[in-house]
Amino acid sequence: MLETLIQYDKELFLYLNTMGNNSWDAFWLFMTNKWGSIPVYIILLFLAYRQLGLRKLGVLLVAIALLLTATDQLANFFKDGIERLRPCHDITVNELMRLVKSNCGGKFGYFSAHAANSFGVAFFFVQVLKSKYRFFSVLLLLWAALFSYSRIYLGVHFPLDTVTGIVIGSLFGWLFAKLFIFALHKYRI
Repeated sequence: MLETLIQYDKELFLYLNTMGNNSWDAFWLFMTNKWGSIPVYIILLFLAYRQLGLRKLGVLLVAIALLLTATDQLANFFKDGIERLRPCHDITVNELMRLVKSNCGGKFGYFSAHAANSFGVAFFFVQVLKSKYRFFSVLLLLWAALFSYSRIYLGVHFPLDTVTGIVIGSLFGWLFAKLFIFALHKYRI
């Protein structure tokens, strides 16, 4: 069963990854670059400041830092524990794939910390800002989806790595948002 799932994952990876072409490479490199996401983060902080004020924004920044630390460290734990090779290190696919970046990162890739972090932040802000900025929530989730897909396009993660990161990041984002909202009410911040 697991072997069949992994084989389907590799086939889907090759299909999605090899659909890419040079004219789109720059866009996907920009999407995956953390510096390319700075405008999104600035907008999020501005909207959070408008809705929450400066004092609550400080608490929000601590919550986001803890969220990113949790998703990042859990991803590292899984990568070191499961030891699933990234596509560029997997001899069953590395000759057939497109590696768009100059390197593909560490040896192991299950699960994608990029996907977990982007969806963690997206779900956190969707929960916190949903009362005022519903339309922006849709755009934020679209940004997280594009950011996550970029990992497959570039050849650094299999789809299952990315989907697992999306699920874990979404759960952590939801949980940390609930804890943040609870703390605001409980401690009257």
